[in-house]
Amino acid sequence: MEFLPSPRPSPIAGNWYSGDPVRLRSEIEVFINSAKISDDEFSGEVFGIISPHAGYRYSGKTAGYAYKTIQGLQHDIVVILSPFHQYFPADLITTPFESYKTPIGEVPVAVQLLNELADSLAIDGFPVVQVERDQEHSLEIQLPFLQCALAGDFRILPLMVRTRDETQLQKLADALMHVLKDRSFLVVASTDLSHFYPLDIAQQMDAEMLRRIKAMDADGVLSAEREGVASACGASSVAVLLNMAGKITTSKTYILNYSTSADETGDISSVVGYGSVAIFI
Repeated sequence: MEFLPSPRPSPIAGNWYSGDPVRLRSEIEVFINSAKISDDEFSGEVFGIISPHAGYRYSGKTAGYAYKTIQGLQHDIVVILSPFHQYFPADLITTPFESYKTPIGEVPVAVQLLNELADSLAIDGFPVVQVERDQEHSLEIQLPFLQCALAGDFRILPLMVRTRDETQLQKLADALMHVLKDRSFLVVASTDLSHFYPLDIAQQMDAEMLRRIKAMDADGVLSAEREGVASACGASSVAVLLNMAGKITTSKTYILNYSTSADETGDISSVVGYGSVAIFI
């Protein structure tokens, strides 16, 4: 793959989150520091987190719980798995830019590692396709949180996952574990939960999805929408994370927080659900 030396400009700064770096950092620090969790609740090290991707006004508080678990940690590589909300005829998408730009600064892409991953997947007939002018928010919106939560520099592996084919998603999980071997890494899966149901129905559906995530049931996460019992726009991203963590016998999943857009708007007639999750090993 070929990469552009200029940073990917943000299409959502100033809209989905503040475009002012001081205000943005301050808001994120409040979200993280307000999360009421204790280290005594968990054992082991964080392998990955699941975080929502709505505008910070709506889901920032819930995202803060996930990022609280990695506050002050150092990782060389952060894999960010997200959906791709626009139509594009590819199953797995990444950026052609060498870095992403947010108001807080630039986040470099792990170009060599991304090429290694693409080469590995190409052998299995699963190409990684670069898209230059994407408007995708769900991957980028995790970056300022990572910039504020993690200590030290890090590079990202940005992957936007469109396929819901279990075999392909398992191949992606296998390939990621292979290229990340012996590296210090964190996996972030970006997803919201149910969309635009009345509050009581949304809560039922989201509880079912979170139950499947807690059970580390990757296939159940993928089949929930087909069954009509739950939904998540980033179900494929979550499934890849669960498949990766499932290769480690000590992994354990914790549901950290749940909220809906009604908490911010007061409108219970049509809500979006948000959950934050951490996987420890």
